[in-house]
Amino acid sequence: MKTALTRFSLLLTQSPFANQSFASAIQFIAAALTEGFAIEQVFLYEDAVFAASDAIDLPSDEPDLAAMLAKLCQQQQIDLLYCVTAAEKRGIATNVESYFTAAGLAEFAMRITNTKLVQF
Repeated sequence: MKTALTRFSLLLTQSPFANQSFASAIQFIAAALTEGFAIEQVFLYEDAVFAASDAIDLPSDEPDLAAMLAKLCQQQQIDLLYCVTAAEKRGIATNVESYFTAAGLAEFAMRITNTKLVQF
């Protein structure tokens, strides 16, 4: 008897510059894909929306976890969404062309149907 493929949705809420959450999410995605699971989408909420800003200039000796996440999602064709309201509240322009896609919290809530939600 074949079991259904487990599908995950990820919710990131912490700034990519403040702690380990983005690194942990990247490791989780890589491990899940290696084990044959599917990642449906990654949603950036609260301070995690800073990852979608093109105005951040990191020192050269710091890893750009936001760019690493975007690259992984692009390579694996995983939707990478950010909350447009949270971004606007934090002064992040929402008309920036990038791999990050502006979305609403309600859209994310509808998209997580039939997935397991993992929060970082």
